[in-house]
Amino acid sequence: MEKPKAPSELFPDRLRAARKLRALEQAELAAKAGLPPTSISHFESGARKPSFDNLRRLAQALNVTADYLMGRADEPGVSTASDQLYRDIQKLTDEERELAQDFLALLANRKKIDGAKK
Repeated sequence: MEKPKAPSELFPDRLRAARKLRALEQAELAAKAGLPPTSISHFESGARKPSFDNLRRLAQALNVTADYLMGRADEPGVSTASDQLYRDIQKLTDEERELAQDFLALLANRKKIDGAKK
């Protein structure tokens, strides 16, 4: 039976998965997080571990929770308290919320459709 990975061992895979989910290159993520591009490469290869501050920056830049990056949560989920989209949707009527949900579903499915065309 294979031993489960420790959170520190999951971090490189989770960081790479979150970056790809957001369709970012390493250099783009580095710019968004205010880090050198080499840091992203080192984090993804497992050669280095981020400081707490850098972990926070990466989670914010990727719009995921630090718990996801550390392997403590299975879903990348956003931090709803700081997510602008979450704050804005709270101001919509029920009809506007339905329209927004339809639009978001269309955007999410666009990636699948674009991928199938390639």
